[in-house]
Amino acid sequence: MKLSLIDVAVLVLFFASQIAIGLYVGRKNTSASQYFLAGKSFSGLLVGVSFIGSVISSVTFMATPADAFKTAWFRFIPNFAFPVIALLAAWLLIPFFRRGTLTSAYQYLALRFHNSVSAYASVVFIVTQVVRTSMIAYLLSLLVGEITGWGFSWSLILVIIVTGVYTVKGGIRAVIWTDAVQAVILAGGGIACIVVAVMGIPDGLATVFSDGIAHHKFSFWDLDPVTKELAPTAWFGGFGEKTVLMVFLVGLFQYLNLQFDQSTVQRWCTARTAKDARKSMYVLGLGCIPIWASFQFLGICLFVFFLYHKSAVAEAALNGTEKAEVIVPYFIMNYLPVGIVGLVISAAFAAAMSTLSSSINVGSMVGVNDLYKKYLNPGMSERRGLILGKILSVVAALLMFLGAQLVHTMDTMTLADLMLSVGVVITIGIPSFFVAGMFTRRIGTASIWTGVLCALAFASWVMLSNAGAIPDHLAIRIPAYYVSVIGNCMALGIAVVLSLWIKPAPADLTNLTVWDQDGKALD
Repeated sequence: MKLSLIDVAVLVLFFASQIAIGLYVGRKNTSASQYFLAGKSFSGLLVGVSFIGSVISSVTFMATPADAFKTAWFRFIPNFAFPVIALLAAWLLIPFFRRGTLTSAYQYLALRFHNSVSAYASVVFIVTQVVRTSMIAYLLSLLVGEITGWGFSWSLILVIIVTGVYTVKGGIRAVIWTDAVQAVILAGGGIACIVVAVMGIPDGLATVFSDGIAHHKFSFWDLDPVTKELAPTAWFGGFGEKTVLMVFLVGLFQYLNLQFDQSTVQRWCTARTAKDARKSMYVLGLGCIPIWASFQFLGICLFVFFLYHKSAVAEAALNGTEKAEVIVPYFIMNYLPVGIVGLVISAAFAAAMSTLSSSINVGSMVGVNDLYKKYLNPGMSERRGLILGKILSVVAALLMFLGAQLVHTMDTMTLADLMLSVGVVITIGIPSFFVAGMFTRRIGTASIWTGVLCALAFASWVMLSNAGAIPDHLAIRIPAYYVSVIGNCMALGIAVVLSLWIKPAPADLTNLTVWDQDGKALD
């Protein structure tokens, strides 16, 4: 199927609007602080909606329906932890970054512990952004390749260039405004797909629920690695198996780590006041679950739809001869009416571009402020910081391109499964730094570093064991999902025990722990 002129016009309008926003708001970027923080000028509602746009990426648009199409709701479980973490962030974490001159999560770590902790967390953050956005760019390029017939690599180049233009020019202002617009388009595209799928199923929603329940699609079951069929998942159990409770705990740590992520802290600091920053978290916490759930529901709708519209592509996605992520672009290009195709493809672009633009901008911010300025050029001018920020934004886009090419060569059950496994491993230890710093007085740099290094050694041993590189009698085989939960608890536990003997050097902890707040009103 080729795009109609109407669909092409919708896409052109979408691209033109995003670039126009970037060029327009970019006029105000005359310094590094304006480029990265926009003069703390945004309302809580706008920041919250933009949060939704950046958090809900093409992983949501393509990988979430694909996972629900092939499996069930098991990998949705971590999302239930998100509202809890959003409330925690609003009342316990935002005060740390809305007092004084703090504008970076890693600046806080340097003040509370040592520059080594800040530098390590900064590098982990940049690596995490490259990995995450590489997967997101891959998904969108897969869709564009299906639509245009250009092939994956040329489609990837298109994705990176279009996103890079408005991000490099407009800075965080462009990121927030385009993310807000893209969040609305994304929600509309998902709803359009659900409506078309349901209308193509006999008796509509009634059949979706009856057939979905009959095939366990509304359950927390998961694919059995041996039979490749859906099998019940235990609610409780040990670390050697996937359970509902353990995956929920994975979500807690995963989203807790997101609150310590500079991409989150940066947006808190762009809000006009602390009250606006808190409001943004309420908007995000309330808005994400329904949108995530709607895309999960879309996957079930597609599964039932293809029960009545037999397709070789759908069969291949189910039996593993094709990646599950092909199902959404296949449905878009073969079953959506003219005009709606353009809207939904725009939504797919919006899903990816919102996250990519945010990662490009915040990655360059960390590179400029937390690494270059702090360790190489403390006297850097605002003008030089602005120029360097734009240069690093271009570098970030190039790294995304290379990473997406690598993901394209991988063979995984579903990308949602890969995202969850990789994410919890590479960020191990980061939540421990922040929790130890914010909620204790006696844990010092030596204690927390020892704990984190032990956790990293444990994680490395588990990953090597799972890969078969460790002899069986020495191996520790635990699903990668749980490494973060165990590792972070291990890091904190070791740090607490060591702090009984290793006393931190005397330091002013005012506004650096929850026990040492000065009581002044937040800015």
